[in-house]
Amino acid sequence: MNKQKLLLAVSFLTRIPVKVPAPIDATSLNEASRYFALVGGGIGAGLGLLYYFLQLFLPNEISIVLLLAAGLLLTGAFHEDGFADVWDGFGGGWSVSQKLTIMKDSRLGTYGTAALVLLLLAKYQQLMLLSGQASWLAMALVCAHTLSRAMATSIIGLLRYAQEDAQSKVKPVAQCLSAGSRQVLYASAGSILLLMWLLGAFTLLQSVALVGVLWLTRLLCIMWFKHQLGGYTGDCLGAAQQIAELVIYSFCIQVWL
Repeated sequence: MNKQKLLLAVSFLTRIPVKVPAPIDATSLNEASRYFALVGGGIGAGLGLLYYFLQLFLPNEISIVLLLAAGLLLTGAFHEDGFADVWDGFGGGWSVSQKLTIMKDSRLGTYGTAALVLLLLAKYQQLMLLSGQASWLAMALVCAHTLSRAMATSIIGLLRYAQEDAQSKVKPVAQCLSAGSRQVLYASAGSILLLMWLLGAFTLLQSVALVGVLWLTRLLCIMWFKHQLGGYTGDCLGAAQQIAELVIYSFCIQVWL
């Protein structure tokens, strides 16, 4: 494990104040992307631990709201911002150029606002359903934050990076995923599924089914991005992560409840 690249992944995906000991460039960010799923697992574990303590002292509804707020603060709403930008751009633009221009605008439009509200409401309802036992919710958080980032990151390199967005350099994003990076990424995802199986959360068949559901989700996201932009941007990866997170929570609800 490369400590420098891991710290860069933490710095890129969260607001945790870590010091990256070397200059950040496109190559190092591409290499750091292999640890995005691992960082996601850490985020999920931290949120699961926070919920365990919150629900000891507060009503469950308040605990879930604070849990969502903590997740937004921890990540700087990084992926949620991409999700909202995608809906603004795809909903408000006609040409690829218009869509990319809207997505780069820091202001939030009607499509993005509506999508973000619905996203948070959906997460709240899903987590409420999973909060019957604290252990269920904790496992769902770790699973969702890890696998959703693995799915979103795996899209890198399967589509071309949108040319106009690449030239603007508005947001840094990994644009290449080496074979070694994919192996580390999938190993992180596989380790979480193995852990879920050992804990009795999923059977082997359910684990395979979840992989299949995420593969289909990735395929649909790729088709969507290709249709809208002919490629992808960093915002698209954020949107894919958020969609995958919702899918995983829904899968856990179907399996456990």
